[in-house]
Amino acid sequence: MRAINLLLEEYGESHQNPTNKWIHWICVPIIMFSLIGLLWTVTLVGPLTVGMVFLGSASLYYLRLSGNLFVGMLLVSLLMAWGIMAVEQVAGSSAWKIHFALFAAAWVGQFIGHKIEGRKPSFFKDLQFLLVGPAWLLHFVYRKVGIPI
Repeated sequence: MRAINLLLEEYGESHQNPTNKWIHWICVPIIMFSLIGLLWTVTLVGPLTVGMVFLGSASLYYLRLSGNLFVGMLLVSLLMAWGIMAVEQVAGSSAWKIHFALFAAAWVGQFIGHKIEGRKPSFFKDLQFLLVGPAWLLHFVYRKVGIPI
């Protein structure tokens, strides 16, 4: 079995409860958006930010797992980057406060979901599951429209 399939299967083991799944559909994208947004506020050199480096690194991780998954996550990442830049345009130097509030609220939601599930979040076992969570959601979309992982 391919590594991506094993990771998705293992991640899914602690996400069986329908309420927890529903919470993840809301909170995982918010966590991803807000984390990248927070990292986007840290400039490295010129216009290059830590958020951009993170997205590039995460993209390489997804490419290593699956070409199709890479394409989908790249599109999601580009949409999130566009949204983050829109937040920056509106909020200016206070953008980090918006991202922080979203990040904190979404993690509260995640822990509520796992309390309902009765199982610890997967990333307690292995940090790479923080990147697997968004891919796990995308794999359901792929399955629905007939795109192989």
